[in-house]
Amino acid sequence: MRQDFAETQALTLLAWLATDEDLLPIFMGATGTSETDLRHRAGEPEFLASLLDFLMMDDQWILSASDATGIRAEDFAAIRAGLPGGALPNWT
Repeated sequence: MRQDFAETQALTLLAWLATDEDLLPIFMGATGTSETDLRHRAGEPEFLASLLDFLMMDDQWILSASDATGIRAEDFAAIRAGLPGGALPNWT
């Protein structure tokens, strides 16, 4: 997946997260992100990658985000792979 498309998808997920009153505080607490950080870092690919890393920790978060945004749950890993640090390790 191209990085620009992955970033667009991740921004959609960030917009959803910003409206989720239950999950947003968990994300902010787990990452140390402030409301100011959300506004200023939203366009940073590395920040968006951390959002995907966070969401992918729980299947229910993925399903909730998928339902709300229309982004297929199956695409979350591809979106993450399209962002910095998302390449799968090669163990051979």
